[in-house]
Amino acid sequence: MKRILSGGLLLLALAWAQGVELKLVVGGFDKPIFITQAPGGSLLVLEQIGRIMMLAGGKKTVWLDVQHKVNCCGERGLLSLAFHPDYARNRRFFISYIDRRGHNVIEEYRSGQPYRVLLTIKQPAAKNNGGHIAFGPDGYLYIGIGDGGGGVGDPKKNAQNPRTFLGKMLRIDVDHGNPYAIPGDNPFLANPRYRPEIWALGFRNPWRFSFDRVTGDLFIGDTGQKRWEEIDYVPAPMGSGGGWNFGWNILEGNHCFKPPKNCQRAKYIPSILEYSHSQGCSVTGGYVYRGKRLSGLSGAYLYGDYCSGNIWVARWQGGRWQSRLLLKTKMHVVSFGEDAAGELYVVDHGGSVYRLSPAR
Repeated sequence: MKRILSGGLLLLALAWAQGVELKLVVGGFDKPIFITQAPGGSLLVLEQIGRIMMLAGGKKTVWLDVQHKVNCCGERGLLSLAFHPDYARNRRFFISYIDRRGHNVIEEYRSGQPYRVLLTIKQPAAKNNGGHIAFGPDGYLYIGIGDGGGGVGDPKKNAQNPRTFLGKMLRIDVDHGNPYAIPGDNPFLANPRYRPEIWALGFRNPWRFSFDRVTGDLFIGDTGQKRWEEIDYVPAPMGSGGGWNFGWNILEGNHCFKPPKNCQRAKYIPSILEYSHSQGCSVTGGYVYRGKRLSGLSGAYLYGDYCSGNIWVARWQGGRWQSRLLLKTKMHVVSFGEDAAGELYVVDHGGSVYRLSPAR
């Protein structure tokens, strides 16, 4: 093992990916919550209060300000940003936030035109609102929504209710319809019991998900209730992976939650990774590393925990996913981010953004 002092944080790099550190990119943000890169442009950092800040030339400038719309903070605020796959031509991008009424809102922006609201989802409480959005390799927009909180253990059983968006992963076509269309291969399109937008269900609070830019596989971090945090997985292609049920609130991770014993596990998709609350209390889903700077991490999935600051690296080995501690930090790891080159960033909710870099 090798001890590294970087950016004021004591980091512990294990032998599996020895020589990795976090390099400070910039600090001084107000509750940063996500980072991404505009196609062909600069890095953008979302502040939970409702601003998107552009990083260029070592300076921060306001790229978009929607503070007047946003209900912040706690688990609410400006939560996510996604660029249309053809952004270079159509200049369309989408944001996700919690509005002043406490509801999830997905909005579309395009150059020279007023924004439009695609979707508003009523939330019963100020917890488990989800809010991450991302385009899949199929060109559709995926939307993660939590079970709405409202009590311990999803008391209204939203995550298993086919008539609500709560506790679901949604999948919509933003290139057709008004304001959107339902993809023709959405799994419940022909089932009148389900909302047709639903692509997967059984989530407590899907906090950050990502698609592997090489394989198209989907990785989802789903925050637990009392004991277990989990990473869920859907292999590409997405059209064949819909309709999966990841088990909340019957399961927490791969363990019975309700009932606490003898639940019917076989009905649900098991998580590929989990950890107990002895190692943290709120998982933050990450990315598969596809950059060039850290060859030892190529093809590995990185994820973290908001409470403990732990960052893990996972690989498919010996017929299963195996995970090891990569870095132990003192940060509130609220998000990871990926730039155009596939390099990864870590967002500390306390105010700074770091890049995963080779140790010096």
